[in-house]
Amino acid sequence: MPGQNDSRPIVIKRRKIVAGDGHHGGAWKVAYADFVTAMMAFFLMLWLLGSTTDDQRKGLADHFSPTFPVHRVSAGGEGLYGGDEINAGDLLSNVVDRIQGEDPLEEGMAGEPQNASELTLEEVETILRETLAAETDHPDAMQHMALRMTDAGLQIELFDLDDSPLFDPGTDTATPVTQMLARVLGNVLGVVSNPITLDGHVRAHAIVEREDHAWPLSVSRPRAIHRMLEDAGIEPLRFRRLTGHGDRVPVTGNPIAPRNNRIELLLLRTDRPGRRN
Repeated sequence: MPGQNDSRPIVIKRRKIVAGDGHHGGAWKVAYADFVTAMMAFFLMLWLLGSTTDDQRKGLADHFSPTFPVHRVSAGGEGLYGGDEINAGDLLSNVVDRIQGEDPLEEGMAGEPQNASELTLEEVETILRETLAAETDHPDAMQHMALRMTDAGLQIELFDLDDSPLFDPGTDTATPVTQMLARVLGNVLGVVSNPITLDGHVRAHAIVEREDHAWPLSVSRPRAIHRMLEDAGIEPLRFRRLTGHGDRVPVTGNPIAPRNNRIELLLLRTDRPGRRN
């Protein structure tokens, strides 16, 4: 029996393996943290929308949109301004002379006519701002207008103020400030040949009316702007679309606010060879 005493006992070890993605894994914690962060950002956005005014929200939207600041005092650059401070009338005359090939800044090229479409949309925006800033009969005219550069082109938005509407209430009869704005737009947009679209919007009403005038007004008002622009010299073939949206697309949180009464004019970009937009 000596051999049996020398043999070692067999020991069986059993190890319990816990999978890493079990109940005590950490992947779900990361996902939960991302979810909580997203919800916090969402409720923060809702709080900001509820605690800010329409003007403040408009300022926040403009902050994240492409803007082109304009100053009346030049920084000494060359080109359209020539490094000098000029008023709106001189600016518009300078552009017209440039189109006709009489721009003194283009020395040696006075006899060579310039194409109107060589003006960029940024230059058109600058001319429009300067022209309205020099308007003395209606000093609050610029408050009726918002300019924004988009991928499609230069968007020119005309809208009501609380105490100064663009049209007589319930009609498409333009007020004096609207007639002045249409005249200025006709003069400025006449120096380029970009296509134009018009979109009409009106505000909603707190009570239900027997006849819904929102749709007819949203069409007749941009049509009135269309007629005034043609009278100011805009070629009829430049108008590509005229659309009425009724009261379906409010621009503010309050659908009955006068700010929703607006006309959106879009000066489209063009991709034709030899033209620069």
